[in-house]
Amino acid sequence: MRHRIVGELMTPGVVSVGPDTPFKEIAQLLAGNDITSVPVIDDQDRPLGVVSEADLLRHEAAGEDPNGLLPKPRLSARDRDRSEATTARGLMTSPAVCARPEWTVVEAARVMEQRHFKRLLVVDEAGRLIGVVSRSDLLRVFLRHDQAIREEIRHEVVGRVLGLSPDQLDVKVADGMVTLSGTLQHRSVAHALIQLAKGVDGVIAVVDQLGYRFDDTPAAARSGLAP
Repeated sequence: MRHRIVGELMTPGVVSVGPDTPFKEIAQLLAGNDITSVPVIDDQDRPLGVVSEADLLRHEAAGEDPNGLLPKPRLSARDRDRSEATTARGLMTSPAVCARPEWTVVEAARVMEQRHFKRLLVVDEAGRLIGVVSRSDLLRVFLRHDQAIREEIRHEVVGRVLGLSPDQLDVKVADGMVTLSGTLQHRSVAHALIQLAKGVDGVIAVVDQLGYRFDDTPAAARSGLAP
C-alpha cells in the first residue's frame, strides 16, 4: 500500500524572511501574499522560527489603551521583550516545528493537532527549508475519486497484501465511505481487511458487512469456539 506523503502535498517556494527583517516589512509580506505567518531562516535556509500575525499583534496588545479604559496587560519578561521587538529575530516564535517530506499525512496531521498548528515547515535531510504543508494540503487526500479508492482496496489490500481473490468480496465506495461484504474463511482475515481498508488514503469510514466461516481469534480460542 502506498500513502501520499508530505513531499507530494506541500507547497514549495515559501515566502521567508531573515532574522534582521524589520517589523513593517514582515507586515507588508503577510498582507501582500495573503498569508498568516512567515518562516525566519538563516543564511543557509535553515528555519530559526516563525513570525505570525499573532506575534505582530502582540505589539499592539501590549500598548496603552488610547481611551484609557483598559489596564495595561501584565506580561512576562519574554513576552514584554517580544512586544517591543522591531525585527524578526525578536518577534518570532522559536524553535520552528518542522516536518520531513517523507512523512505520511497521518504523521503531519498528528503534529498539527498536538501543537495546534495550521501548517508546518518542511525541511530536507540537511534541515533546509523546502516547502510548507497546511491543513488544507493534507485534506486533499480526501478528494480521491471513489473508483481509485475501490481499485486500491481490491487489488492492493485484498489481492497483494492479503493474497485473496478480489472477486470473492464486494467493495463499494461512495463519497469515501467504504462498504465491504462477502464471506471469508477466517475472522482474523476479516479484521485485518477492515483495518487495512481504513488506512487507505481518502477513506473516511468502513462499514463492515463481512462474514466468516471460522472464528480463529484469541478470544474464540480461549472460549473453545475456534476450530
